[in-house]
Amino acid sequence: MDKRLVKWVLSVCVLVAILLAVSTLSLLLGPSGVSPGAIVRAILEGKESAAHAILFDIRLPRILLGFAIGGSLSLAGVILQSMFRNPLVEPYTLGISGGAALGVSITTILRLAGPLGIYALPVSGFVGAFCVILFLRVMAANRSVLTIQALLLTGVMISFISSSAVLLIMSISGVEELHDILFWIIGSLGETDWFLVKPALLVSVSGLIFAYFFCFDLNALGLGEEDALHLGVNVERTKRILFILASVLAGLSVSLAGAIGFVGLVVPHFVRMFTGGDHRILLVSAFLSGATFLIFCDCVAKTIIQPVELPVGVVTGLLGGVLFIYTMTRKGSATGGKGA
Repeated sequence: MDKRLVKWVLSVCVLVAILLAVSTLSLLLGPSGVSPGAIVRAILEGKESAAHAILFDIRLPRILLGFAIGGSLSLAGVILQSMFRNPLVEPYTLGISGGAALGVSITTILRLAGPLGIYALPVSGFVGAFCVILFLRVMAANRSVLTIQALLLTGVMISFISSSAVLLIMSISGVEELHDILFWIIGSLGETDWFLVKPALLVSVSGLIFAYFFCFDLNALGLGEEDALHLGVNVERTKRILFILASVLAGLSVSLAGAIGFVGLVVPHFVRMFTGGDHRILLVSAFLSGATFLIFCDCVAKTIIQPVELPVGVVTGLLGGVLFIYTMTRKGSATGGKGA
């Protein structure tokens, strides 16, 4: 058997084991402590026990949502970084999070929840994100060639415009509306409704499977668009499909959990340092690593200062930023040592 294939299989097995360990830890930890024995009893006793309600109505949906959101953001980050050939690009660079935040802010300040109830913010967030995706898609359709630089700059401008509009809304909001907007923008995995968790899982896993059909195209794009064209890749069609895929993954994530930062930026960059740039292993490794990272950060967020729960976006920002600076410093030191 090919040594590289053996290495990839072992890497995936290790990542799956880490993911299961972190998920188990998150299942056990929380404001109400649950022992391993209580988990077994909850499974055996069914829905009659309080432990069953805590585990399967609150904690398990939260873990699965973290799996879906973390995997989706990381997968979208890998795709966009490969398209732009820039490790500093993340899913929110295209203005998707800004559009979602603006949609949520408008719904909150105008109190448009109505019959949607608890689904109002996710729905309005997805509508806002979809409007940005649609706008960027229309711009791309009006060009015979999808200019990556123009797309990136347009996304950045949309982010600035949306951020300014959100700040305007926040400045005229009441205390309750301001709290809701801020908490959503920071990001949280507190939405444990199975009606929302199941579609998130379906879209994230389907996105990973679909992305694998383009793993060789992504490898070719990493060499440059001209080289990819010479290798037989339909560059424009591939870029459009991958852009839509990354946008849908990011839009769904931000609509369900808010603008959780650094997952789509740090995780792909960190994983690429260990696995290399071959997308046959990079896609699944980044997906599993992103899921593990977000579940771990959520575990920290809900336990570090009990009974107060921190928004998970705070932890991902702090931890992700420190990890990113550390890896950049180490990488820079290594480069400097070799050049001396």
